[in-house]
Amino acid sequence: MDLNTNPNIPDADGFYDELLGAHQDLDKAQSDALNARLILILANHIGDREVLRQAFAAAKAK
Repeated sequence: MDLNTNPNIPDADGFYDELLGAHQDLDKAQSDALNARLILILANHIGDREVLRQAFAAAKAK
């Protein structure tokens, strides 16, 4: 399986609003911790190490 980098989230603006809302009223440390937990939860959901490696590379290239 390859990493899908094409737009793939219906109502992307709504998703972004929800993501920002999840960080509302958090300080920097709490926000960073939320991001770390979210990354680990989603990485576990993906479960494919090669796809995760591709995601690391894509994120570093930006």
